[in-house]
Amino acid sequence: MKPYSEELRERVVRAVAIGTPRDEVAATFAVSVPTIERWLRLKRETGSVASKPVPGPVAVKTEAVMAALPERLVEHADATLGEHCAWWREASGVAVSPATMSRALTRLGWTRKESR
Repeated sequence: MKPYSEELRERVVRAVAIGTPRDEVAATFAVSVPTIERWLRLKRETGSVASKPVPGPVAVKTEAVMAALPERLVEHADATLGEHCAWWREASGVAVSPATMSRALTRLGWTRKESR
């Protein structure tokens, strides 16, 4: 899920700062009261309401898989996710889960639906 825009965050914090009740601000901007309180605490502690970076390492497997996958799909269009994963493990020495392979196929716009 993408974070709320910094502009929205600033508008919400500004509305609370001028004295608008938090319930009313929440209803106006379609955010929850706990979210408003988090943004106010963030503004108080850091001076900014910018979203924090998403934790975790950058996914490097997916880029390599996506680069090699189009050629594989031309040759083996009817392969299953498990077969694609086994192929990638043999080709690169790196194991990927069926979920990772599925996300890579989705990003490429590939559907696994059988044709009639």
